[in-house]
Amino acid sequence: MKFNIQRSVVLASASPRRKELLSLLGFPFEIVPSHVAEDIELTGDVTKYARELAAKKTLVVAAQHKTSIVIGADTIVVLDGKIYPKPNSNQQAKQFLQELSGKTHSVITGVGIHTDRHLATFAVETKVTFRTLDEVLIDAYVASGDSMDKAGAYGIQTAGALLVEKIEGDYHAVVGLPIAKLAEHLRKLGLISLKEDDPYVAY
Repeated sequence: MKFNIQRSVVLASASPRRKELLSLLGFPFEIVPSHVAEDIELTGDVTKYARELAAKKTLVVAAQHKTSIVIGADTIVVLDGKIYPKPNSNQQAKQFLQELSGKTHSVITGVGIHTDRHLATFAVETKVTFRTLDEVLIDAYVASGDSMDKAGAYGIQTAGALLVEKIEGDYHAVVGLPIAKLAEHLRKLGLISLKEDDPYVAY
C-alpha cells in the first residue's frame, strides 16, 4: 500500500529501525534527529512518560520545520516500575538482561505528530516475556555489541529475538515505531490518504 501525503514529512529520529518502518507507508521523508536529553521526571505513569518524551523530541524538531509534518518517537522498557534505558556499558547491559531474564516486561513506544502548531501523541504498550537466560548466552549477546543502542539492552528484530519467549501486542512497537497505529492516526488527522491507483484500495 502507498499513501499520498499533504506536505513534507520529517522523522525526528536517527533510528534506522524507525526509518525502515516509516518507509512502509510509501511517501518520502527527511530525517532530522532531535538530540534532546531524556530528562523528564518519571511520576509513576510510564505511558505518560513515554508520550512526554516523544512530544519533547517532536517539538524540538518541529520548531525548525514549521511547515512540515514532524513525527517523533521514544521507546522505553519497564519492569516493576523501573525503566531500562539504553545501557551505557557492557556491564550495565549484562545487568539489565540478568534482571529481565525469565520475566515479563513492558515495552512502551510513545509517538508524537506535529503539524500546524498542533501536537497529537499516543503510546502503544507491548508485553515481552524473556526466556530464562544463562550467563553464556547473555555474555555472547552483549559481546556482539547489539545491546548498546537499544532500550532494555536488546533488539527484538536482531539477535535479541533469541532472548524472547513470547510477546503480547504490537511487534513493531517493540522495534521502535507502531507503524499501523501511526498510519491510523495520520489518516484520522487527514494527513495521508491511500493512493487511488493502489490495487489494494477497495472501490
